[in-house]
Order: sequence, then structure tokens, then C-alpha cells
Amino acid sequence: MSHWIVFDYGEVLCTRTTALPKLAAVTGVPAEDFEPVYWELREPYDRGSTDLAYWTAIGERLGVQVDEALSAELTALDVAGWSHLTTEALDLLGSLAEAGASLALLSNASVTFGAWVREQEWAKLFRHTMFSGDVRCAKPDAEIYRLLLAQLGAEPGECLFFDDRASNVEGARAVGLRAHVWNGAEAARAALG
Repeated sequence: MSHWIVFDYGEVLCTRTTALPKLAAVTGVPAEDFEPVYWELREPYDRGSTDLAYWTAIGERLGVQVDEALSAELTALDVAGWSHLTTEALDLLGSLAEAGASLALLSNASVTFGAWVREQEWAKLFRHTMFSGDVRCAKPDAEIYRLLLAQLGAEPGECLFFDDRASNVEGARAVGLRAHVWNGAEAARAALG
């Protein structure tokens, strides 16, 4: 078993966000217009820009005035949308932790979302968590994997990384981590051998 087992969060441990229709409704914009902008403008948010800056940028693109109150409402809905962990992932994490595995979490996510995760009971299963918003760089940049290794005190070959995006897996491999595209908990168990 690897010294460290590192998981992505979004669409690995949790389901895809359920919040997009609610976010669109709150802004008064049709969901089909809202969703592409939500994703298109996400990267700066995941790299450390503020909640207000993200929602204001979306509002400007869609012709919606965003103030602090609306930003807070949208942020709360957004966090809730990404809060649904799968039973399979929780079972996998629990069994690995029980077996004494060293678990880490590496996610492209906002500062606010990272703070929410660290308050959750299941987050205690991880010895380390790293969020792109906190370190102001994101997967698949080599820098974030190097920051992770420094935090873990690990060599690249001591880490096995799971992510749902092939580009992030390739980025990890380029730095020397052993990495697999996430295909569910059973496939992960097989990869862990």
C-alpha cells in the first residue's frame, strides 16, 4: 500500500453539484444560461478569489446585480450543492482509515468550501487537506502537487492519487505521483491492491 492515498473531492467523494437549478432561480436566469457561466468563471474562484468576486463576475456576465447579501445566499447554496458524499466513497474512506492508511484530500475548491469541509466529521479521516483556493494554485499545475508533497513530507512515488479528471491525473503523474482516473470505489480498491 502507498504511504499516502490522496483523493480529489468533487465527483470523486461527492456527487456532481445539485445546486445549479437553485442558483439559476435565485439569480432569475434560466438554468441553461446560468450553468455555462458558472463553470467558465470558476477557475479564478478555485484559485483564491473571493465569493463576492466570483458571483459578481457571473452577475456581470448575465446582467444580474450581485450584492453582499445575494453573494452570501449563492455561496451557501453552492456549498450545499457540493455537500453530498456518496455512501461508497465514505465506506472506502472509513475502511482505509480503519486499516491505518494515511489519507489526504487535494481539491480545486474555494476558500469558503475548504473551510466548510474542515468542519465536517468525515474530514477527520484525512490527515491532511489541501484546497486550491487556500494555496492560490490549482490542479493540474505542477506547483499544487509539489505543495502537497511538501505538506505530506512525502516523495512523489509514495503517493497514490485519485481524480475524476484525466488532466489532473496527468498533471500528478508529470510530478511523479502514481495516479488513477476515478472510476468508483470498487476500482479504487482494486488499484490499491
